Amino acid sequence: MAYNGGQKAYDAEVASAAQSEERRKKRMKCFAYVAAFAVFQTAIILVFALVVMKVRTPKFRVRSATFDNFDVSTLVTNASFNTRMNAELSVKNANFGRYKYQSSIIEFFYQDYKVGETVVPGGKANFKSTKKFAVSVDLSSANVPGDVLGNELSQHAWIPLTSRATLKGKVTLMLIFKKNKSTNMDCTMNLNISSKQLQDLRCR
Repeated sequence: MAYNGGQKAYDAEVASAAQSEERRKKRMKCFAYVAAFAVFQTAIILVFALVVMKVRTPKFRVRSATFDNFDVSTLVTNASFNTRMNAELSVKNANFGRYKYQSSIIEFFYQDYKVGETVVPGGKANFKSTKKFAVSVDLSSANVPGDVLGNELSQHAWIPLTSRATLKGKVTLMLIFKKNKSTNMDCTMNLNISSKQLQDLRCR
């Protein structure tokens, strides 16, 4: 009888130890799940903060142009040009939210002489998209000394131009958060007087 009682006590102790070990394993597994969920949630928050909620500067560019009423004089002492540029511009918005911008002015220069300007109407570029639109501007060398332009045209058959502008606007994220964001245009291009086309168009 004593043996049977001892055996039962031993079996009960073994069973209790097994149950304790099983509960410990369950607790460890639960802790592991909680830790994994916390790491996953932290990773999601970081990705959301670094990718979705990060506000990037939109890009404002001249894409292409055509010309009307192209009038150029290549006299060395009194060179001049007058033409209407029909330019296609774009606002590229890489954000996960709409970019709404105000109207602005785009200016065109030959060296440091302003040769034209026009209004850029206000608008919006939807999230992860590029807004394209057209503007017209009259380009004239009236402010450029004739001999300066004449020396330029005596060396090659194109007129180097630059375009500058600043767009001010706001990026709206998650339909709630708004962030002021401005973007600058800084483009260089050559106006080929033979083909009456733009060439070597580059924007930074």
